Amino acid sequence: MRETTGHLLLRGWCIFVIAAALAGTSWLMAFGVLGSTIVTAVTVVVSVLLWVILRPAVHWQRLPWYAALYVLWAIASLVWSAYPEATALTLLLLVSTTVQAMFVGSVLTWRELIRAIASALKWILSLSLLFELWVSLVWGGPILPEFGRPEKGVHYDPIVYWSRDNLIDGGRIQGLFGNANPLAYVALLAMIVFAVRFASRAPRRGLLVVWFLLAGYLFVRAGSATATLAAVGVVVVLVTVLLMRRTKRPGERTRYYVVYAIVAVGGLTVLWLLRDRLFTLLGRSADLTGREGIWAKVWEKAVERPAFGWGFSTPWVPTDPHFDGWIVDHGQTVMQAHNMWLDVFLQLGIVGLVLIGATMLAFVWRSWFFAVDRPRWDLVADRPYSPVTLVPTLVAAILLVQGLAESAPLLGWGWFFVVLLAFKIKQAPLVGRGPSEQRLVGEQGETTRMPR
Repeated sequence: MRETTGHLLLRGWCIFVIAAALAGTSWLMAFGVLGSTIVTAVTVVVSVLLWVILRPAVHWQRLPWYAALYVLWAIASLVWSAYPEATALTLLLLVSTTVQAMFVGSVLTWRELIRAIASALKWILSLSLLFELWVSLVWGGPILPEFGRPEKGVHYDPIVYWSRDNLIDGGRIQGLFGNANPLAYVALLAMIVFAVRFASRAPRRGLLVVWFLLAGYLFVRAGSATATLAAVGVVVVLVTVLLMRRTKRPGERTRYYVVYAIVAVGGLTVLWLLRDRLFTLLGRSADLTGREGIWAKVWEKAVERPAFGWGFSTPWVPTDPHFDGWIVDHGQTVMQAHNMWLDVFLQLGIVGLVLIGATMLAFVWRSWFFAVDRPRWDLVADRPYSPVTLVPTLVAAILLVQGLAESAPLLGWGWFFVVLLAFKIKQAPLVGRGPSEQRLVGEQGETTRMPR
């Protein structure tokens, strides 16, 4: 059955929404605060209108409730926030990201969703590479945000550049993001999605290999130590899932869980004890490039209001007097705690910490069993696994590792994917089954009439 033009346009819009979330700071670098605000506002309004018009099948009782409670607690922090303007501004970003994620999850099936994510990643990676090529071959030197050219004779800290023009000379590249770390994480996500698409026998598998290699190239050129550790975590989780899928008796999984726990605890202990050598090998200092100093200042501030925190602001608004000049790195006001858990403790206190912990635990729990449990909805117990079910648990692995050194899982594509995948798992716990999954095409072989 061929898709209607309307649905093709809908999927195209979803690709743009996902790409916009993945782009993150790219909007700020290209268009500034005003341009980014306009893009965010317009996209969320369009998505809400489409949601109201299309009215896709949604089980409202099966929402990601812990994530919803976290958002509500963040909104409630307006009452006691020490910086209400910054709280209100960043709440708009949090709410719009949450709404967009649930919208995309409600209008696409699992296979459509992974396909849309792959398309969005292709756009982001290709534009990042083309941007770096343009900077090196046409612009001819480093470039400042909003297409500014550095003044001759003025010294700029490398952190302020949108691109440092390192593509040709072999240095770390930053792509559209203005920062090498987000580029590395998006490239890692892309390798996962492209590999899953390849394993799912998607069309044009040869091109998927090319895209995988491009993502790998950008991952290496970004040179992110924390993303490298996240990649190791992804491999460990993937191997464990594949081993779990081979079990045939109930007791076999228990042994794997015990071994996995021992390896995890042992690995974290070794990582901490040998962090000097490891981070030196990865080209970073043992304190994760100054992060320990940031953590100390954030902790000192957070314990002053341990219960409810100082008020939501993710990211920190550098122009707000409360944050302006509080923590400075390379001459720039820091915009995050560089640790997801510490950032939430600072902003929303112990209550917020419990809520975000429950959100992540529920997401990890559901995504894990979504990956390791064999699909079953009747007496047939030997149906094959779908490669699609690997994506949520591998994304969870990325975000958990990233959250130790970045606050990125709380905003942008990190929060978008937490809500999107948690929402989708609860709405459609089986790939290809249920009203939302069979809305367009009978993925189990049946044919269904497409709704007008």
